[in-house]
Amino acid sequence: MPESDLIVEAAGLEKTFTDFWMRARARAVDGIDFEIHRHEIFGLLGPNGSGKSTTIKLILGLLRKSRGRLLVFGRDPSDTAVKAKIGYLPEETYLYRFLNPVETLDYYGKLFGLDRRTRNRRTAELLDMVGLTQVAHRPMGEFSKGMARRLGLAQALVNDPELLILDEPTSGLDPLGTKQVKDLLLELGRRGKTILLSSHLLADVEDVCHRMVILYGGRVRAEGTGEELLADTTHTVLRTRRLKGETIQAIDALLHEREGVALESVQAPRQTLEALFLEIVEKARLEQLQTSGARSGGNIAAFLREGGEASEGAGLVDALLNAPARPTILPTPATARDPSTPSAQDKVLRDLLDASSAPKPAPRDAQVSPERAEQSSRANVDRALIDGLLDAPKTTDRRDGEQGA
Repeated sequence: MPESDLIVEAAGLEKTFTDFWMRARARAVDGIDFEIHRHEIFGLLGPNGSGKSTTIKLILGLLRKSRGRLLVFGRDPSDTAVKAKIGYLPEETYLYRFLNPVETLDYYGKLFGLDRRTRNRRTAELLDMVGLTQVAHRPMGEFSKGMARRLGLAQALVNDPELLILDEPTSGLDPLGTKQVKDLLLELGRRGKTILLSSHLLADVEDVCHRMVILYGGRVRAEGTGEELLADTTHTVLRTRRLKGETIQAIDALLHEREGVALESVQAPRQTLEALFLEIVEKARLEQLQTSGARSGGNIAAFLREGGEASEGAGLVDALLNAPARPTILPTPATARDPSTPSAQDKVLRDLLDASSAPKPAPRDAQVSPERAEQSSRANVDRALIDGLLDAPKTTDRRDGEQGA
């Protein structure tokens, strides 16, 4: 494979932690060799203390290697240009508890130098993708661990990274969320993303990873594809529709006669607990039952699709070019009007003003109080002001007349 197709290359990589006197205290990574190719999902497995998290921190440039060779995108991991191409979800979700999901994604988008329009679009798409749209304005401090992991995954994707590093991405997620994350990883892999996945849930790695390495004591103990590592060469599995008892006895006799072996077990297949759980959730969703937590994620964010943002613009241009032509309606030129001629609106306004401000006849013997006299004076001033505005020449009418002329 060409050198340019190597996203991560490690050869003889070592990391030794020392004490204050620079004496070796622990060797977390002990001379490991592995490669991560472009567009593949790579699994990093091993028990606690095997060196997985240390290896990830070396790739991220958070730790410096003690010995060996480590290149990320052909450069040293400490290069800031490399970090702009990486999205990272740590084992524990550390997000600001007083910010809501919209503010959180907007904040991380600013760190990557994204403009406001791009941040707003990606925030909406990512929240829909991870199923957090309905809680977009709730503070993070009210989130469960599973909801925080969903937002952490969205944060890791906000910069549209070329290399996505996920450390225990399904930790704290319910079975529905776990399946959605696995489906998302498979879809991102099909769309050209390179993913490094570290997990203790071996079934998750088995379902999504193309290749994997298994570490123990800081060393690589096994490496290969899932088929290479998991193939069972000592058994043969035959799967048919449900058989009758006498048929099974006949097959057992035939195996004993031809192969010299007997059937080890005969059992009816059953569905997995995951399949049953998802079936129950889907039925509840069809019944439109409400939930206050995270919901099923939507489609994959448009900007994460291969050529996503460019295709969006191209689709808009195509839609505009292929839209049916509509008849153009030109505005009718306005005719000139004599400013001295009152308009219909002026006449109506004058009639209403005359009716509301006409003085009512006072009783013959009644005396006008000073307060009432002052109100009458104010009414006369207001009326004079309005009359002046109504009689003033209309600038809009003059412009209309000029356009009509």
